[in-house]
Formats: sequence, structure tokens, C-alpha cells
Amino acid sequence: MENKNLLHNQQDFSFVQGGPLFQILRRAKLTNDAMGLLYRRIVFISLFCWLPVVCLAAIEGTLAGNNVRVPCLLDADFHIRFLISVPLLIAAELVAHRRVLPMTGNFLKRGLIPDGAIDQFNAAIGSALRLRNSVLAEVVLVVLVYAIGIFFVWQKYIALDADTWQTINTADGLVLSLAGKWFTYISLPVFQFLLLRWFFRIFIWSRFLWHVSRINLNLLATHPDGLGGLGFLSGQGLTFFPLLLAYGFLLAGMIANRIFYQGAILSDFMVPVVLVVFFLVCLVFVPLLVFTPQLELTRRKGVAEYGALAAFYMRGFDAKWLRGGAPEEEQLIGSADIQSLADMGNSYKVVQEMGIVIFSKEVIIKMAFFALLPITPLALTMMPLEEIIKTVLGLLF
Repeated sequence: MENKNLLHNQQDFSFVQGGPLFQILRRAKLTNDAMGLLYRRIVFISLFCWLPVVCLAAIEGTLAGNNVRVPCLLDADFHIRFLISVPLLIAAELVAHRRVLPMTGNFLKRGLIPDGAIDQFNAAIGSALRLRNSVLAEVVLVVLVYAIGIFFVWQKYIALDADTWQTINTADGLVLSLAGKWFTYISLPVFQFLLLRWFFRIFIWSRFLWHVSRINLNLLATHPDGLGGLGFLSGQGLTFFPLLLAYGFLLAGMIANRIFYQGAILSDFMVPVVLVVFFLVCLVFVPLLVFTPQLELTRRKGVAEYGALAAFYMRGFDAKWLRGGAPEEEQLIGSADIQSLADMGNSYKVVQEMGIVIFSKEVIIKMAFFALLPITPLALTMMPLEEIIKTVLGLLF
């Protein structure tokens, strides 16, 4: 009974279901214990960031007028950031919660945690929960957003170098408009906080996996999942696809503004885009490599042990059926020895083909595809749609 209760407690672990912001949203009836009320949460946060800016820009005459080179209505980065990326970042929480929630329980359900290491496993869970619920951690994220994210990263590397709805001309030079102030001090920090908090959550999950990998797990070389029993972790990559999609749209918005208003072309951004996608894919998959040493050891040990067992069996089979050792009344046809021989061969093949890396090339390609997909429509800025269709049809036919 005690082990069942323990197992139930471990299944409750989720690296997104906690923290000060989660508690605030819970009290505001924008989420619940099951990470529900998703649409309510998306609508409130997105409109809180987007709608006041649009209204203030309309009041100041910079929504769609000719007063500025980049009116608010035509700022692709602004609209994509808050109407697409923010909803995806929020939806990603529910996806991750539902997919990761049972994973910790699977470590116990599959008997991967030895009885003597239960306390160590519980300590890893407890450490992750404390970090997830840390008030200090989220305060640090807020400080980073305002100290570095806005006044350094945004203004120096991301903000559009053009006359936009965010500023107005005064006798003292350019100053933030009312819409620009809401965007700079409220909307942008909310977005950057959501993004940084996702990186922090991935750090929590990665740290938990690292702690579990320090346990001498009960891996089986013959497990049918081909990963010693850790196959349930292979779906981790797709857990984060909304996050990569959100980042892809973020990149698409920033690139679109530079193409439309600064004369850039899509090919100018190929290297940065590839580097960003590479970083995101590594962020998702590299943490799983902590189990590779144990998987490699399990496979090597399994090949040696099952190789010896197969050799012992084959010698017996050879002596019995090829060297005249079988009783005269026993016939080879219908003998269970044939089936056992096939089973032995299949078991040894499973051991030989056991993977030592939990993720596959196909999953990596899928994740990279999600990140790059939002950028592909920008190819229309380099070549008309008609020409693209002709080129594609020419390649296919």
C-alpha cells in the first residue's frame, strides 16, 4: 500500500504546474489544478498585451496613419508576437503538463528505480518541485527581463531601426509614445517573462533527468521498446513542439519587419535562423543524453550475456540434432527446440539493436520543421508565388 501511495504521489509531478504566476492565475480563475481554462488564459493574457497598445495607437493616430513609417497595424512583429506566439507559449504549458505528468510515474511503474534508490528518486522529485515553486526564481526572471531583456537585448539587437508607432518626435528628440510605453514596460516584459520561464522550466526538467540518471536504473537489454525500458521518454521531443512553433513565429515576425521596412532579404537571415533552430533542438534533446552511458553499458553487457547464452544453447542444439544426440523417438519436425532457437535469435537481435540514444533522427527533423514552418511564407518576398509553384512542380514532375 505504501508503494502504491508513493507511486501516486510521483505521478503528480509536473514542471509547469506551479510557481508564483501559476498561483496568481489560479486565484484569478484563469487556470485550475489540471491546467485547464486554457482559452480563458490565452484570451486574457494576449489581449492584455495587445489591445491597449492598439487602442492607444489609434488615439495617437499611429494605428494606420501616415504619421510614421511603421504604423501599429502594419507591424508584423508586434501582431505575431502577441496574437500567435503568446497563445502558443501558453498552450505549450497544457501540452507539456499532460505529456510529462505520467513520465515520472513510469520510472516506478516499469520497475526502473531499484528499491534501495527510492529515497534518491524522491529527493530528485522534491528538488525539482522546490525549484519549480521558487518565488526567488521568478523574481530573478522579472529582474532579468527589465534589466537586460528590454533595455539591452530589445533596444540594441531586436527593435526596428525605423520611425515606428512606438515613439513620437518632441523638442527633446524621440520619446516613447503612450502605446510605446505600454508595449515597452508591460507587453514586452510579459512576453519575455513567458519565454524565459519556459527556458527555466526546461532547465528544471533537464536537472531532474540528470538526477535520475545518477541512479543505477534497472534497465533491460531485451525490453521491446529498444531502449532498455526508457522508451516512454522518446516522446519528450514532441512535448515541446508548441514552444518551437512559437519561437518560429517570433523569428518570422522579426524577419518580416526587416524585409518590409529595412530592405533586407530572407537569405540574410539563413545563418542566424539555422543557429537558433539548432539551439532550440539541442535544448529539447540534449538533456536526454544523460541516460546514454547507462544505455550503452546495458547494451554492451546484454550482448555479452546473451551472446554467451546463445552460444551455450547453439552448442546443445548442434550436439542434439546434428551430431546424433537426439533420442530416436524424438522428431525434429514439431520439436519445441526449433521455436526456442528462433526465440533465442530474436532476443539476441533485440539486444544488438538496442538504442543508446533516446531520440531519433526523424523526431529531430520534425521539431526543426515546426520551428522553420512559420518562416517559409517569407519565401514569397524573394520569389512570386507563381514562380515558386512552377519550380516545385518542375522538381516533382
